[in-house]
Amino acid sequence: MTSAIRLAINGASGRMGHALLALVRQDRRFELVHAVVSAGSTHDGTPVFGELSTSLRYAHGWDAAPAVDVVVDFSGPEGLSAALAYCTERGVALVTGTTGIDEALEARIADAEKRIPVLRAANFSLGVAVLARLLREAAAALPDWDLEIVEAHHGRKEDAPSGTALALGHAAAEARGTTLAKDGVYVREGRPGARRHGSIGFAVVRGGDVVGEHTALLLGQGERVELSHRATDRSIFARGALEAAAWLVGRKPGAYGIDDMLLERRARAVP
Repeated sequence: MTSAIRLAINGASGRMGHALLALVRQDRRFELVHAVVSAGSTHDGTPVFGELSTSLRYAHGWDAAPAVDVVVDFSGPEGLSAALAYCTERGVALVTGTTGIDEALEARIADAEKRIPVLRAANFSLGVAVLARLLREAAAALPDWDLEIVEAHHGRKEDAPSGTALALGHAAAEARGTTLAKDGVYVREGRPGARRHGSIGFAVVRGGDVVGEHTALLLGQGERVELSHRATDRSIFARGALEAAAWLVGRKPGAYGIDDMLLERRARAVP
């Protein structure tokens, strides 16, 4: 019988962390061996599953981490930085959905991908992966239409636009042979003037307990196409992240995405 995958969760006390913990306890593919929270968290040192004092406890770092096969990270730039250092030093696979990353951390991730397998996704939903594919096709087929990406999330989300919205924007820009650095529009206020031809705009909504909603609007003369995805249960992202973790273990060093996993599965399913 194959031994269980030794899993560590980084950002274990957050919304995604709680969703991961709820699933991994029932998933026989994994053994949860480490759960990291931020320093000063009220969870630090307490039992992860609220059981006996000898059970697994939350930790605020990686110094006491046991042997790990894969880390799943949904923390923040600072938390990801620490997890990245641990994974690179120990040769551990890393799955991360953390967004809002600066250029310095991006460079460190790119360097780490030469030594360990890293799977990054702004969104681990299968539906969002399909949305991105559809948007690439639509943006290429309708290159002269205006494109606006509207996203909504709960009021506690700190970065804007969301990582998923930016990923969709990058996909559309690439399909049109351009970049967001050239054609992305993130702020409109006052009198910005007429819309620049070929621009890809972003609109952000924050409030309540919205899990995540993304709509790509392609607007032509007298008609428009809307491509939307709405998440109503945060566990869809946790399930996707665990699928990615199971798939990533044992891979060669490199940069991976959800599409890599889905394409391989599709290839296996086709006779």
